[in-house]
Amino acid sequence: MPGALTVDLDPTTFTVIAGVLGLLVGSFLNVVIHRLPRIMEREWRAHCAELRGEAPAEHERFSLARPRSQCPDCGHAITAIENVPVLSWIFLRGRCSACAKPISPRYPLVEATSGLLCAFAALHFGYGWAAAGAMLLIWCLIALTWIDLDTQLLPDSITLPLLWAGLLFNVSGSFVDLQSAVIGAAGGYLSLWLVYWAFKLTTGKEGMGYGDFKLLAALGAWLGWQMLPLTILLSSMLGAVVGITLIVVIKRGRSVPIPFGPYLAAAGILALFWGKPLTRAYIGLL
Repeated sequence: MPGALTVDLDPTTFTVIAGVLGLLVGSFLNVVIHRLPRIMEREWRAHCAELRGEAPAEHERFSLARPRSQCPDCGHAITAIENVPVLSWIFLRGRCSACAKPISPRYPLVEATSGLLCAFAALHFGYGWAAAGAMLLIWCLIALTWIDLDTQLLPDSITLPLLWAGLLFNVSGSFVDLQSAVIGAAGGYLSLWLVYWAFKLTTGKEGMGYGDFKLLAALGAWLGWQMLPLTILLSSMLGAVVGITLIVVIKRGRSVPIPFGPYLAAAGILALFWGKPLTRAYIGLL
């Protein structure tokens, strides 16, 4: 059977293991969300200095692994007991143990989202490669969502490996057949690329970034071309609802750009779990 592993696990046990794993990886995702844009910025500055013939600025070693996580206000190094997903934030009442400055609720939110979605993936797909692939896709989409919200960037270092991973998982048909995955990757990129150029030629402005093309291409590689119309529809609806709400309620200016990546990611997760019934319901309405 496509997507099946050779060892079986009790569904409840597998769901619990997946949920705990999701919490632990969610803690690492917080590091990725915070540090990856800064790593990219340092690399860009070093490249620019090299092009100008200058020596790159000296910096303390900075990567996803080093230095240890610390409070951004007082520099207090986060201990192991203070780094337990969700529970540590609750125990510390959302404040640094050294300086009592608030710790953003984003950290437990990312961890809890990762844990819950991974547990649901295990429950939905059962023990097999499909569940493993779904969890990998979920982790990448969570990281991309928050990075895009912070910086309006969708790093190639996540979107491109995600695209290739989707094709590799579908070699054995974990989600769709390989042909559908390849067409989905090409169709996902080209569909938003065409929208981008149509908007730019009409208005003279850029309506979205190239990272959005790559993200939709990655979703097409994972879910197949059949899910592209639904993904585009759902992401557009979510973006419209949130955009109108921000304009009407928060009085956000119409000219302020809104990142599209989070809506693509949310639509991708909806399509991952409920793509076929949602597509049938949509076609039924037509």
